[in-house]
Amino acid sequence: MKSIILREIKSFFGSPIGYLVIAVFLISNGLFLWFFEGDYNILNTGYADLTPFFTLAPWILIFLIPAVTMRSFSDEKKQGTLELLLTKPLSIWEIVNGKFFGSFLLIILAIIPTIIYVKVISDLGSPEGNIDMGSTIGSYFGLLFLIASYSAIGIFTSTLSENQIVAFIVGVFLCFFFYFGFEGLSSLIPGSNNFISILGMQNHFKSMSRGVIDTRDIIYFLSIAIAFLSFTVYQLKSYKA
Repeated sequence: MKSIILREIKSFFGSPIGYLVIAVFLISNGLFLWFFEGDYNILNTGYADLTPFFTLAPWILIFLIPAVTMRSFSDEKKQGTLELLLTKPLSIWEIVNGKFFGSFLLIILAIIPTIIYVKVISDLGSPEGNIDMGSTIGSYFGLLFLIASYSAIGIFTSTLSENQIVAFIVGVFLCFFFYFGFEGLSSLIPGSNNFISILGMQNHFKSMSRGVIDTRDIIYFLSIAIAFLSFTVYQLKSYKA
């Protein structure tokens, strides 16, 4: 599995994809948080916290992660190298996990520089250092689990077609549905707000953003990731057969 992870990382940074993903994430967040006027501008909120960042980041990642993962297996199919990959002395689970962790680590590299926002907000607080570190740390943990879920969904959709654009569009749709769709449905069905919204990622991400790491939220995100990785393995087994 390690060889697959290294292969993925090298392929990302052997082309402009890796650098482009990191640049797009940091620049888009930076513009909305510090330069553009609006609800996401931290300087206009009057509060020393990173709530605007953790509100905006999941939406940017909905598009960014499928763009990273769309080539994982669709490109292998198009190039005719998937059959060769499946004949290697690795289980299908190891291949899938290698692709998953390669994409996951790339997005983590894009997230790491945003830690400087914590220092900036802390320095801007009145008094200095007046920042809720509990909710900030909880939000970063939530973001990690959200990235894992998005990545698993993206890896799965890359097995559905040789066309990377199709994989991207389906990936964006599924990520959007699982993050916001259940919340939207709960508002349309009277009396079922809590029952339906709890099925969505947004509910669990907000819960972790409060600074409380609940095992139910962790189990939820891990279940989503494992489920879609299992779907990916099933797809590859049917392809191999």
